[in-house]
Amino acid sequence: MKKLTTDEIDLRIKNRSKWKLFENKIERDFVFANFMEGVEFINKVAELAEERDHHPDICLFNYRNVRITLSTHSVGGLTDNDFNLAEELDKRF
Repeated sequence: MKKLTTDEIDLRIKNRSKWKLFENKIERDFVFANFMEGVEFINKVAELAEERDHHPDICLFNYRNVRITLSTHSVGGLTDNDFNLAEELDKRF
């Protein structure tokens, strides 16, 4: 898997308005009506991540907010896999 260049990242992040670039990672926050909806969302993301063998960092905070952080640990930055998973999350949620 090839690490994306700064120019490639800049181009792709423009198309993902809900995602923010932060320290060679992309992040998006999701807000749910309650704690259990947040937990159910985490479980759905976990299933999708397993299917793709690409695992995000997931943080549940303020009892109903979930932050998804994507990067490819093995290359120390962002790859196609990260933006593909971001796109899939945008479609589904």
